[in-house]
Amino acid sequence: MNKNNRQRLIILSDLWGKEKSDWIAYYTSLLEDCFEVKYYDSCVLGNVDKSEYLEEKLHNQFVDGGIAKAVKNMLKEEKENSIVLGFSIGGYIAWKACNSGLKMQRLIAISSTRLRFETQKPLGAIALIYGEDDANKPDNNWFEKLGLKTNFYKNEGHELYKKKEIAEEICNMIIKQ
Repeated sequence: MNKNNRQRLIILSDLWGKEKSDWIAYYTSLLEDCFEVKYYDSCVLGNVDKSEYLEEKLHNQFVDGGIAKAVKNMLKEEKENSIVLGFSIGGYIAWKACNSGLKMQRLIAISSTRLRFETQKPLGAIALIYGEDDANKPDNNWFEKLGLKTNFYKNEGHELYKKKEIAEEICNMIIKQ
């Protein structure tokens, strides 16, 4: 617990970082009433160069060392037991950080498709949320192997988390748990 007796909630951005994250206000406006919120731009955590602000360029930088740098920087910054909410690459960074010693009460990863390559899950409560139509989401066998519950939104794709009504549902789930 922090000085305000509120749980700490860490939010990690998607691959775009803060520049294309106006939608994050859907989450922070609701969650800041209940939690001490700390927001991280995943690009900054991973020392990703945004000068060529294209999805492929950013993605390649994350895969080619940015994820590892982001995990290392998270572990340096965060010492408190927290709830962690990550979007897309942010959820993957959070997962890897939790497997490397980040203290977490709960991990909520939304549209973190790279998790399909993982074979070890972090200890603790985990909620994974995907759009049913996200072509890169882990398959049902992956969920079964890791003993995780599927949580799919029907008729939604990868960027479901950018929709206000879905953000409100996710925030309510976080607050109630």
